[in-house]
Amino acid sequence: MAKLMECIPNISEGRRMDLVEEFADVVRAVPGVTLIDYSSDASHNRSVFTFLGDPDQVMEAAFRFAKLAVEKIDLRVHEGEHPRMGAVDVIPFVPIRDMDMQECVERSKVLAERIAGELDLPVFLYEESASAPHRRNLAAIRKGQFEGMAEKVLEEQWHPDFGGNRIHPSAGVVAVGARQPLIAFNINLDTSDVSIAKKIAKIIREKDGGFRAVKALGVMLEERNIAQVSINMCDYKQTPLYRVLEFVRFEAARYGVHVVGTEIIGLAPMMAFVDAADYYLQIEKFDAFKQVLECHLL
Repeated sequence: MAKLMECIPNISEGRRMDLVEEFADVVRAVPGVTLIDYSSDASHNRSVFTFLGDPDQVMEAAFRFAKLAVEKIDLRVHEGEHPRMGAVDVIPFVPIRDMDMQECVERSKVLAERIAGELDLPVFLYEESASAPHRRNLAAIRKGQFEGMAEKVLEEQWHPDFGGNRIHPSAGVVAVGARQPLIAFNINLDTSDVSIAKKIAKIIREKDGGFRAVKALGVMLEERNIAQVSINMCDYKQTPLYRVLEFVRFEAARYGVHVVGTEIIGLAPMMAFVDAADYYLQIEKFDAFKQVLECHLL
């Protein structure tokens, strides 16, 4: 079987839908690559794309995607709830079929060097591609955001891996790397008090003593006037979706607040949902690989 690699780039644009469609078209134009999902959030002012295909062609699509971001997105006039440091904020590669993580790491470094050299956009390597342990966590790299990045990259421990100790004046910097599948999982609360979402996010995220492989922050969805716990589930096998949802529900109740809905941004592994179904249905002696029809079709 042919190799398959996935790419899930995020851009700092979620309001100009005509421009979002331009990014989709850039990906669609690359032979051997399939755009399988993209979604935008106006409050976050951010869009997430998912495409996969032949690794060489996926790399080409990712480069063209980054090029369009540098040309069309100006962070000097960008506002949104989601933290950001670049016009194209992050470009992760994920091994899907007949590839190991190390191959994704090597390809991420090739792309990073090309982006820095041809687009004049400095690059940090992160996650499995990170050049130092303190650079693995995207949130640590992004801290300070676009507005503080010009000063941050002058610090020795935060020199970009490619492109010099500077930022692009309008496009900032970008993180490129290889990682395991990540689930962007958002939990919406029936309150306009964003401080509650922030308190819950601090409790559940790993860096503050919460669940393993969980990153979270509290944000405000202005168009709905509700607070949201925005979560990155970095490894659903270590911490499943249902565990985080029930804990957030439990903590929200302390403040007289309820969960009114959840969101999955982009794609997620089927087994993450099977795990949740198993938990809530309380199926005895459940074996997903034997009892889920789709597992026999893969």
